[in-house]
Amino acid sequence: MPEQPGASGTRSWWHPRGLSRLRGRGSPGRSYRQLRRALAVGCLIAAAAVPAGSSVARPPVAADLPAPTILQMLQMNLCNSGRAGCYTGRSVTRAAEVITAERPDLVTLNEICRDDVAALHRVLADAHTGATVVSAFQAAGDRPSGADTWCRNGQSYGIGLLARLPTPDSGHTVHSGIHPIQDVADPEERAWLCVDVTGALLACTTHLAATSRTVALAQCGHLFDEVLPTLRGGAGHTPTMLAGDLNLRAGGDPDVRACTPPGYLRVDDGALQHVLASGDIIPARTRSVGMEGATDHPALLTTLTIDGRRTDS
Repeated sequence: MPEQPGASGTRSWWHPRGLSRLRGRGSPGRSYRQLRRALAVGCLIAAAAVPAGSSVARPPVAADLPAPTILQMLQMNLCNSGRAGCYTGRSVTRAAEVITAERPDLVTLNEICRDDVAALHRVLADAHTGATVVSAFQAAGDRPSGADTWCRNGQSYGIGLLARLPTPDSGHTVHSGIHPIQDVADPEERAWLCVDVTGALLACTTHLAATSRTVALAQCGHLFDEVLPTLRGGAGHTPTMLAGDLNLRAGGDPDVRACTPPGYLRVDDGALQHVLASGDIIPARTRSVGMEGATDHPALLTTLTIDGRRTDS
């Protein structure tokens, strides 16, 4: 069983952990005084070699670099359309219980109705009293009608994302769309959704094609080859993560790793739900959270460490 995240360091993920500085210790003596003289002479020689008016750039030290920050993210497929065989009518209630218990900073949602986002937004806001929580929804398309895919209750059906914003709030932008490659045998047109938390994180979700793994792989490739590079470039190469039910497996045919870019790290629930993160994010401490039969997927809880000292190059 992976180590579970502790209460400290995961509840206030927008507050960086400080870096400690170590001081060496030694005893004074003759050898120490000789070392000091040698260093002084060396410094004078180096200074004499620098032309007048020139400056020497100081190399960066640890204190100059962004300190790591930690967040908890939760991926859930709620099967709440009312049309699929996995529908129970209990998944949103169970999702609210999990959010209340785990208090994640970020939640990605698949197979939901539009109003489910608003309901779970309130739950996450209650779990983080006084914090700013934002939410977004993107409907799946319906090819025959050219409109949205609908839940049985008449609401738009699709994917959602909830995020607790950093303190102070630096703003956010929502990006979304429909994948250009779809399975023409499936009337549902799969979508993607991202929330760019300005200067901190580009968080995304998607629910890829379930009727064709080849199409699912192509949709995954579209995200990582076109959508995310465009959004990351516009955001100044913001740390980026994608979570969702990708309907692809590690070791499957095709393999989800075939669309994972170099430098990205990936964790999964042992099945179809994955978290993929750029190299400046370390996904760890992953565990499944039972949904008590309310949906056909467990929730996937992952601790992410955003470390500006790492890159995905």
